[in-house]
Amino acid sequence: MIWRNLEYLNLLWALPLFVALHIYASYKRKRALASFADPTMAARLNAACSPYARLIKAVLRIMAFALLIVAMARPCWHPVSREVHRKGRDVVFVLDISRSMLADDLLPNRLERAKIAIGDCLEALEGDRIALVVFAGSSMVKCPLTVDYGFFRLMLSDVEPRSVGRGGTKIGDALRLVQNTVLDNQERQCRDVILITDGEDQDSFAVDAAAALGKEGVRILAVGLGNENEGTPILAKDEDGKRDFIKDKSGNVVRSRLDGETLRKMAAATPGGRYLPVATGNFDLGGIYRSLVASVEKQALEAETIQRYEEKYQIFLIAAIVLLFAAELVRERRA
Repeated sequence: MIWRNLEYLNLLWALPLFVALHIYASYKRKRALASFADPTMAARLNAACSPYARLIKAVLRIMAFALLIVAMARPCWHPVSREVHRKGRDVVFVLDISRSMLADDLLPNRLERAKIAIGDCLEALEGDRIALVVFAGSSMVKCPLTVDYGFFRLMLSDVEPRSVGRGGTKIGDALRLVQNTVLDNQERQCRDVILITDGEDQDSFAVDAAAALGKEGVRILAVGLGNENEGTPILAKDEDGKRDFIKDKSGNVVRSRLDGETLRKMAAATPGGRYLPVATGNFDLGGIYRSLVASVEKQALEAETIQRYEEKYQIFLIAAIVLLFAAELVRERRA
């Protein structure tokens, strides 16, 4: 047996509270009766009511409540094994989360706009495995290759510049992490890396890292964000939590520029690679995926055996409803 919503079983701890409330209600009834009737009259009034019927009614209601909790936890059993064959590509999103991505030449800023675009792109995916790598001065795998798009969205929503411990921008290190950690041993001619960055690399040999991926048949789609000419100042919070423009050691406001030349070289170093200079305009990453990725031949991915469990919450829900009806049919007063 498995539980789809196991956390709901914690509500069973409320059952002793319900028992205590019924005991307290019975005590209050006796006190209220004793306050306005003498013992002889109270005995006659109690004789008209059945304490056993009242107890049975309370027990039925408490049991119904317990069964409702079990139904909410969605118990499942009777697993059925099934082999699933999938076709698709492996798509790795490599997202720049350095502080330069906080520039607001795309609204609300480059990073948030990129996250929105990646989220929209998921609507265009059909059976493709996806992964998420984020980088600044260091890199990390936020989501390994998976077809669980819900988990991917959860990891994407949690991304911010503080997700990695070191500032800066080292694109080459992120690509090497993709090559050595994210991609597995399956054939790589059906692999794509969608790199979203402003291209400001800090001596990480990004073009060499791209060429190494290209030799293994991995294609890079480089999406360049930002103003390539004048650049854009970066608004961020200081140590006191106040928002201000980032400045260099001389006190000058730092302006982040799109380095399109580096991104062009990286894309050109991979077979079929493309550079997409979004700059400060709008872009539909889902449309890009459909035209450049989904149209390419897809490989047969490894077959996967999954087990589907039949949900049985209906049994407990029906039983709870029956008990509630039964409780209402119990008569506390003697005929």
